[in-house]
Amino acid sequence: MTRLARTYQVVYFEEPVWVSREAAPGLNYHHCAASGVTVVTPRLPEGAAQVDVLLRELLDGLLGDPARRPPVLWYYTPMMLDFSRHVPASLVVYDCMDELSNFRFAASDLGQRESDLLRRADVVFTGGYSLYEAKRDRHVNIHPFPSSVDKAHFAQARDLSGEAAEDQRGIPGPRLGYFGVIDERLDLALLAALADARPDWSIIMVGPVVKIDPAELPQRPNIHYLGGKSYEALPEYLAGWDVALMPFAMNEATRFISPTKTPEYLAGGKPVVSTPVFDVVRRYTDLPAVHIAADTGGFIAACDAALAMAGGPGDWLKTVDEDLAHVSWDATVNDMSRLMDEAALSQGDSGHPAARQGRRKVDYLVVGAGFAGSVLAERLAAGLGRKVMVIDKRPHVGGNAYDRKDAAGLLIHQYGPHIFHTNSADIVQYLSRFTEWRPYEHRVLAACDGTLVPIPINRTTLNAVYGLDLADDAAAAAFLAARAEPRLLRTSEDVVIASVGRDLYERFFRGYTRKQWGMDPSELDKSVTARVPTRTNTDDRYFTDAFQQMPAEGYTRMFERMLDHENIEVRLGTSYAEIIGEVEAGHVIYTGPIDEFFDFRFGKLPYRSLRFRHETLDQEWLQPVAVVNYPDEAVAHTRVTEYKHLTGQTHPRTSITYEYPADAGDPYYPIPRPENQALFKRYEALAAATPGVTFVGRLGTYKYYNMDQVVGQALATFRRIAARTASAGGPAPGDEMAAAAE
Repeated sequence: MTRLARTYQVVYFEEPVWVSREAAPGLNYHHCAASGVTVVTPRLPEGAAQVDVLLRELLDGLLGDPARRPPVLWYYTPMMLDFSRHVPASLVVYDCMDELSNFRFAASDLGQRESDLLRRADVVFTGGYSLYEAKRDRHVNIHPFPSSVDKAHFAQARDLSGEAAEDQRGIPGPRLGYFGVIDERLDLALLAALADARPDWSIIMVGPVVKIDPAELPQRPNIHYLGGKSYEALPEYLAGWDVALMPFAMNEATRFISPTKTPEYLAGGKPVVSTPVFDVVRRYTDLPAVHIAADTGGFIAACDAALAMAGGPGDWLKTVDEDLAHVSWDATVNDMSRLMDEAALSQGDSGHPAARQGRRKVDYLVVGAGFAGSVLAERLAAGLGRKVMVIDKRPHVGGNAYDRKDAAGLLIHQYGPHIFHTNSADIVQYLSRFTEWRPYEHRVLAACDGTLVPIPINRTTLNAVYGLDLADDAAAAAFLAARAEPRLLRTSEDVVIASVGRDLYERFFRGYTRKQWGMDPSELDKSVTARVPTRTNTDDRYFTDAFQQMPAEGYTRMFERMLDHENIEVRLGTSYAEIIGEVEAGHVIYTGPIDEFFDFRFGKLPYRSLRFRHETLDQEWLQPVAVVNYPDEAVAHTRVTEYKHLTGQTHPRTSITYEYPADAGDPYYPIPRPENQALFKRYEALAAATPGVTFVGRLGTYKYYNMDQVVGQALATFRRIAARTASAGGPAPGDEMAAAAE
């Protein structure tokens, strides 16, 4: 509400308070100068009849002249609908934060009231994905908003003294704490068991007791109930804890919650231990700082692990900060405001702020400054003379190909190694406008039984692994044929075993694939391992393309030159949700996740993500080639990259990157399974029916592409746009693109 108050006059109409029977109904006003929000609390006489009638009269008095512009009505609960349904509204928002009907003492008619509100609402927001999935079939314009966080506010806990909260100072450590409402959603038996199992720990409970009898609370010498505290004071308490707790009961009241506490605790620099609340598992299960346990023994063990983490090196905090980097209430409100604007404009509300505000006009808005977006922006600007705005939510151009100098002055690839290779002379010719090239043929070794051998598997690999002396291609082919197990090719496992047999599959493919994709090769489409060839010769190059080379000054410099055009404006650190309200684009080129564009209407498309650990070593070289793979599942990382092999730099030190696949994080690899492709087809049909937007790139089309393939797709997309422009009487593209590759 504080952030909405920057655009709107926000009046928060509270639930009534009860005063003496003799008192007249009225309103208490409190305007908060800091937030800009006015809180209005109705006063009703004790025992008053026709409460909704009284509230309606008070609301009408508050709104005043009915000739005034209708307000936006924002509902947190359907219980407010009966006395306000008569109010003309420019927009009706239902912000559904929980499944209130599952709460203790919920009104018997709450479900019916919610159905009425859903029929009236123009846009619906839900407090998390599980709640969204439960209600998405009940409204055509419904969008999930998982918990966000005021990072700066809770990050104060990292710098405050652990004794900042006065009533917490005398409580001995270690301290494990919880802040929030104490009600039927908490697992009180779990709390008691934790206190009994670890009597030397102090358990701090901060928050009001609501809807349960305080006598129900477990009483132990090491459980401390400190009562409700102000939002401003919470970082002071958090600063004094070693571990933050979310001991929620797994019941109907918690089925749809998306606790804001998780990011708040993390922003405060505390490891978190939680029961398996659905949205917590879905969002945070791959974050090492969030420990999730389903039973009492597991919860206690998770607390032990979290305490050890809190007392150990702080490396885990970097992962936390990276995870929270794009999470903020500002971003949430920007997204909500965009959806409100779109809803208002769709119903022709000329008085709504979105309609009143003059938007800046551009011919094309390109979302994403990676290969697809940058190539299309350059072609549209230089080839068609169009005004183009390019935005990217990251603070740099280049997408995942972004490279930079580290503290040692070594050029590294921020998001893992990107090796340029192609068979298309036209693509090389196009990119050569923006870069010189350094010849480079990529080689990869795999760690196997204490030695490093070439990958893809070739004759050298076979001789090294099996102690053989296969002298020619025919001997190697015969060896592989004797081990191959022909079978129907359905999965990635089938492809490899049919080609090289089970032993080589187990040594090189199964463990690596399980780490990379988080599932067994027998569960993955055959296309995954089909991309990796097996050779009978001694060619140890990873690729055999005609053109294998690296941008001489790096990828970032190439992108900067590509986007350096008078018709192109680049805005970094800017999301589509943030910009759409101020820009009127003739057409949108969208290279982000297609499911995100449609607010995950059909659910999220699954991706594998990656986590990177960059290091600089005080030695000239670490490994004989740029990349060494680690197929063994006992090794957490999949590969190590040493960048001087790629860049040709001379330096007494060397920089490397460890790569760890993950479920959560930025989307990198679409997971090739039939059900995922079927889900994408639903989004693809939705995209085809959405005018004014073109989806391109790996995320926009949910397909794995090499870099050259993305460039080819972008150039082909440009040619189609140019052809339509020419047929409509506009300028044709420059002749230099006539032979651009598909």
